[in-house]
Amino acid sequence: MPNTIGAIDCTHVHLQAPCENEWEFINRKGRHSINVQLVCDADLIITNCVVKWPGSVHDACILSALYRDLQTNRPDSIILGDSAYPLLPRLMTPFLTANTPAQARFNTAHCRARCAIERLNGVLKRRFACLNCVRAEPQKACNITLHCIVLHNIATKRNVPLCADNDAPEPLGDPNQPPAASCLLGQVKSKRRERRYQV
Repeated sequence: MPNTIGAIDCTHVHLQAPCENEWEFINRKGRHSINVQLVCDADLIITNCVVKWPGSVHDACILSALYRDLQTNRPDSIILGDSAYPLLPRLMTPFLTANTPAQARFNTAHCRARCAIERLNGVLKRRFACLNCVRAEPQKACNITLHCIVLHNIATKRNVPLCADNDAPEPLGDPNQPPAASCLLGQVKSKRRERRYQV
């Protein structure tokens, strides 16, 4: 797609339940995580990342700093996002409903161009299986994730193949127990309301 500099998406890096502000790290699937925003090019090189937000933060909220930078420093370029993002002058999203053949063609082209970020998320977690579940407090988990991103770019630029024997770490806790959200959901909603209506 013309003027496209990359595709954007967020991926969740699961982590152990943090000691402080646990409710902030519960994502929509009821697991503790950090929400990591990635932008990559067609070669799966990560050109921008934001590794600091708790799992409860929506993808579109993480976008703002990158979007301001695009408007200021790259006014003619666009990034491709999925329907979780708002349609903006520098951020192209697919039509929610393709009512015309032209819209359907656009959605197909958009999907083909954006698939790089989906592949990247898979490659990154396959190359660094520790990102499937980091057993660390949030700040350390963010640092580990950032280091993995840097190493991924180095490995990609040097054409280092993926290993076939990466094993994901064992899941935390008892698999028969419900996720953390079942006991903290009320707290999460309450805290979100408090934040939304603070003066």
